[in-house]
Amino acid sequence: MVQKSEPRRELWILGVQPGDGRAAILTSYLEAGGYSCRQEQFDNLEQGRPLGIVLDISPFSDDGWGLLLRIKGSPATRNIPVLPVFLSEMGKVGGVFPVAGFFMLPVDDQYLLERLAVYGLTEEAETWDLQALVVSRTGEEKLSKAIESIGFEVVKGYTGKEALALTSIHPKYMAFCTHMLPDMSAFELLEKFRLYPYSSNTPIFVLLKDEMKSGEKLAMSREVAHLVSKKQLTCDEFLAHLRRRD
Repeated sequence: MVQKSEPRRELWILGVQPGDGRAAILTSYLEAGGYSCRQEQFDNLEQGRPLGIVLDISPFSDDGWGLLLRIKGSPATRNIPVLPVFLSEMGKVGGVFPVAGFFMLPVDDQYLLERLAVYGLTEEAETWDLQALVVSRTGEEKLSKAIESIGFEVVKGYTGKEALALTSIHPKYMAFCTHMLPDMSAFELLEKFRLYPYSSNTPIFVLLKDEMKSGEKLAMSREVAHLVSKKQLTCDEFLAHLRRRD
């Protein structure tokens, strides 16, 4: 008797207007890495349940930031991993931003702790004295108390530069950062973390507001645009980010 194999779960590409051809290079990269992928729409997400989402958040995207808020704001889709990427107007892959995950503000304490446990980030807190970094202009007291409740010491930074200074003194086990700080975005902080030994492997979770105005979305897209390579990433350079996330 022949057993039916389970259908292979796909990566979905969102934030790219269907039919404009901008996803061609990204699709070829994913397929070269052995991934099954296709362009899709948010409305199909709840039923489709892809393995993960590759989301264009460039200024040329089809409301990439709005899609990110919708994905992470819905209990039905918020657990699906999202890899933000920057696609040029012609579809060249200019940047990849492998954040550890996203949480909506105000943070749901129970959901936060459940997800950290799924990521395997809570077990060692009972054995070792570990620090978690919270980077926000407000300090995010509710979030900080939830993290402390599972055994972490919370260290706070109120700007990106302060966060970098704190990580240069002592390694942090994980970090939480609001999407926009007074001096830089969470994605710029992620890029800077990669440059230093103490922070190069620190997982960063980005904290999102439940709503962004059009001007805020455009500002975030432009912030990301400043971070990307002027040349197209190669297939191997792109796939390296996915392999680190597996």
